[in-house]
Amino acid sequence: DTSLAEVNSFSSSMPISPSSMINQYKFEDEPELRDLFVTVDDPESHITAIETFITYRIVTKTSRGEFDSSEYEVRRRYQDFLWLKSKLEEAHPTLIIPPLPEKFIMKGMVERFSDEFIETRRKALHKFLNRIADHPTLTFNEDFKIFLTAQAWELSSHKKQGPGLLSRMGQTVRAVASSVRGGVKNRPEMFTEMNDYMETFSQKINILDKIAHRIYKEEREYFNEMKEYGPIHTLWSASEEDIADSLKGVASCIDKCCKATEKRMAGLSENLLPILHEYVLYSEILMGVLKRRDQIQGELDSKVDALANKKTEKDLFSEEIGKLEDKVECANNALKADWDRWKQNMQCDMRSTFTNMAENNLRYYEECLATWESFLASQTVDLHVEEDSEDRP
Repeated sequence: DTSLAEVNSFSSSMPISPSSMINQYKFEDEPELRDLFVTVDDPESHITAIETFITYRIVTKTSRGEFDSSEYEVRRRYQDFLWLKSKLEEAHPTLIIPPLPEKFIMKGMVERFSDEFIETRRKALHKFLNRIADHPTLTFNEDFKIFLTAQAWELSSHKKQGPGLLSRMGQTVRAVASSVRGGVKNRPEMFTEMNDYMETFSQKINILDKIAHRIYKEEREYFNEMKEYGPIHTLWSASEEDIADSLKGVASCIDKCCKATEKRMAGLSENLLPILHEYVLYSEILMGVLKRRDQIQGELDSKVDALANKKTEKDLFSEEIGKLEDKVECANNALKADWDRWKQNMQCDMRSTFTNMAENNLRYYEECLATWESFLASQTVDLHVEEDSEDRP
């Protein structure tokens, strides 16, 4: 599909090693610019009479002047991350806010609050905060700073200072009214192309996500059957003295392949599935961002139409139109810059993910092949020894 051809636009020979010459030049020309480092670790369970929840330790190290200290340590629960995401979307409606893991991202695969579930979520939350920290605009958001630095009671107090109910209702009414006005008449061609790209991307990434989950499910079923297959040969060897060694050898090979399969499954669940699902969520976020840009454009278009039909209050309408034109221009510039940045990150993530998957598959099949070839070689040697002993007088 040509709409996704740009995914392969990077050269396959592009160095990715930190020690490569290109990266060395890059480091020399552009010294380390990061001045904010965030780590999510140490999940901790909390059980109360009302609920059970997990908190995570957030450690922040920074050299920025607007911070009062160079290091902070706070604990946050999932609801706090949801609050941060909503505040970022509210403050930056036409920027691409990174997705959070869904409340039950691994539903049907692992149990909630199991070690695997908690570790999967910890990694996703760590990525979420670091994507914000690396973003040229979001990283300076005041709510993000408060999230990283405020103690629990301070954060709780800050949350209560959000917009009132009437204000939120007003925003919702305006958004709904804007969304039902019909198509945007004066949408720039660039954003039409973005919308078409995202529709195709969303379709493809959702298909890949479903296929990957089906592969993982089939792999798990195969693994569970193989775990039963090996011991059967071991039990069989007890009643077949002549071929006991061969049967034990088969059982050993199956056991080794079983362990290799388990390792490959771990690679799928830890590397492939989270990345694909993250970009499923990204596709939904980007479609929302494009709609919000269209809403701003639609508001400008409606004011221009109203001015053309009114003979009075032209000065007032002209002033409003000027402000809306500035708002549309800001929204367009913000989205264009974020779009290029997101697309480059997406291409790098996809290339890295599928390359790693291919390498893991190659190692898996090479390991299984070597296991069975070694077994066959041993059986051939034993067969020659038996033939030689039979030929002797």
